[in-house]
Amino acid sequence: MKLADSQKGKLIKYLADKTSLRPDQLENTVGLLFDGGTIPFIARYRKEVTGELDEVQIRTVEDLLSYFCELEERKFTVLKTIEEQGKLTPELRELIESTSQKTELEDLYLPYKPKRRTKATIAKERGLEPLADIIAAQELLTGNPEDVAKQFVAPDKEIADAAAAVEGAGHILAERLSDNAEARGAVRKLTKEHGMMTSRVAADYKEQLTKYEMYYDFQELLKSTPSHRMLAMRRGEKEEVLYLAISAPVELILSALKAHLIIRSSIFSPLLEQVATDAYKRLIAPSIEVELRLESKEAADATAIAVFTRNLRELLLAPPAGGRRVMGIDPGFRTGSKLAVVDETGRFLEHITVYPHIGEGRVPQAKHDFLRVAESNKIEMIAIGNGTASREMELFARETLAEKGLDIPVVSVSESGASIYSASDIAREEFPDMDLTVRGAISIARRLQDPLGELVKVDPKSIGVGQYQHDVNQNMLKKSLDAVVESAVNYVGVDLNTASWALLSYVSGVGPTLAKAITRYRDEHGSFSSRKELMKVPRFGAKSFEQSAGFLRIRGAANPLDNSAVHPERYEVIELMASDLGVTIDDLLKDSSLTGRIDLKRYVTQNIGLPTLKDIMEELKKPGRDPRSRFQTASFRDDIRTIGDLERGMTLQGIVTNVTAFGAFVDIGVHQDGLVHISHLANRYIKDPNDAVKAGQVVNVKVLTADPERKRISLSIKEAEQKTGN
Repeated sequence: MKLADSQKGKLIKYLADKTSLRPDQLENTVGLLFDGGTIPFIARYRKEVTGELDEVQIRTVEDLLSYFCELEERKFTVLKTIEEQGKLTPELRELIESTSQKTELEDLYLPYKPKRRTKATIAKERGLEPLADIIAAQELLTGNPEDVAKQFVAPDKEIADAAAAVEGAGHILAERLSDNAEARGAVRKLTKEHGMMTSRVAADYKEQLTKYEMYYDFQELLKSTPSHRMLAMRRGEKEEVLYLAISAPVELILSALKAHLIIRSSIFSPLLEQVATDAYKRLIAPSIEVELRLESKEAADATAIAVFTRNLRELLLAPPAGGRRVMGIDPGFRTGSKLAVVDETGRFLEHITVYPHIGEGRVPQAKHDFLRVAESNKIEMIAIGNGTASREMELFARETLAEKGLDIPVVSVSESGASIYSASDIAREEFPDMDLTVRGAISIARRLQDPLGELVKVDPKSIGVGQYQHDVNQNMLKKSLDAVVESAVNYVGVDLNTASWALLSYVSGVGPTLAKAITRYRDEHGSFSSRKELMKVPRFGAKSFEQSAGFLRIRGAANPLDNSAVHPERYEVIELMASDLGVTIDDLLKDSSLTGRIDLKRYVTQNIGLPTLKDIMEELKKPGRDPRSRFQTASFRDDIRTIGDLERGMTLQGIVTNVTAFGAFVDIGVHQDGLVHISHLANRYIKDPNDAVKAGQVVNVKVLTADPERKRISLSIKEAEQKTGN
């Protein structure tokens, strides 16, 4: 949405009220976003413009900007509708234009919103609105309400007596109260503050044990119900095991509504008390409950998505094993284990199937084939998918290598989403004539080499690091996960000459269409020799180059800066620095001590400030360095393969697979992740599990309990640390 000049000042004030950022930061950042800037580009290469805002802050501004634009569009519609009714007063216009919340706007619009035929509209049709006005004025201190109502009796209008007239007027007043923005706001606030989220078991499940057992008779303050419980209860409701409701503080609410409605003591006070009760129970309560249930669902979704995105980012940024020859294995029993080999760049070389687990007679041949592939391809690492038969295959590989005296690391690799990739369009494009399981083995090998490069080919929801990912708002989930992938890809940088189009599509300013155009150009013309050559790619314009160039790397380029995170728009200043030192750019990159002789203040101009110059200095010290951590992997015990092998008190090594609001799940090599409750994550108080562990982290754990029947494992990192003295 493009904003008029008159709206821009209003926008900046709105953003300033919602954040702690300066108006100039907000104005500049909004300008960059409206100009088509991506968040990674703005955060990395426009620090002077934004006042050094990071990605999180810029994304917050973007989200608030989107909300503001949607709100302004809705205000325009509301104002136009009310104006067409001839009911738009200057006071109402000011109220609508000044609101900053969608719920407040809808409350203000409610009295003017087209309604279906209600009890109140029927009463108005029968001519009872004047009676309602008399009652609302509350000016009569003596007498009887029905005596006042007698003049409105009209049998021909189905108003048989005074009582019917009073009842009809009451319906009009009840609807007025329901439509009153202030009254609805009070009910909403009281319900949010004091309401209870309640859950009851459905009659058909009273005598049955289900995973929702703890919610059969459950209540908790609505505002305190954590995301995972809210989503669990909602799933139980969806499966018709539970009934959910919000139990509101009725007495508090009725007291507030009566105080709002009754402005003085009069003969109508008892009637108005009944009106308040009717308005709340019949009109306000149902809609507020629906609204707050939706609001609590949205809040639960937001928390669950935040957990998911944190886990996904850690997994995407898992340390790569790097450019080594890898044998990837998709293990299996009856159908055999698929072995696939990739070279240092991830290029597929060969595949075979071995059958070491379906009878002793097949083992010698399996060993022979396994060793032939390992030795002929000079394998440096072996990656085994952690699914069915993984532990058996791991043991077979280790024993076979040991018998031959080969020292090749064997690593367990998560295969979550590998089957999704194998059947995807991307996999068919890469390996059109290959069997799905072989594609899976290739993917497993590449995941070890570079988790990021391979995982971007899989729908993030299928990677297995979230909770209730199918229950949350799917549009919000996709937007958040795509943002995380984009952030991770641009944080690491991408090799322009080896990256798949799937990986390139997440580079700032590129997208799927340009990514495919880049790979087509590469296939037709060979490797890129410089970043500037990107401009020869069809439809790759100046804006795309500006946004993407700094995140793309070219190894062995004529200009060594093309293999760094320095943006081409800043090459000139580095050339000037090198010239001032009397050295070449190559010298500057090879000898980090030279950067210490550079006085950055000399190079500050109107277009480049100290924040960018400092970033350039850091990059010159370690050009093209991968920012991810050093590669490491867990060692699973060969004698522990199933839950039945676990014993209380065992200390094992494992890999964190998922971090939730209540703890972390750890793979210890038994085909069932164990749970480390938040209270067992560390020898200190932990409010957020992410403060203690990250997805992909190697940890030591102690077995607390193992239940093979229910497939539940309870673990402790805290007690494992105490045992080892760490």
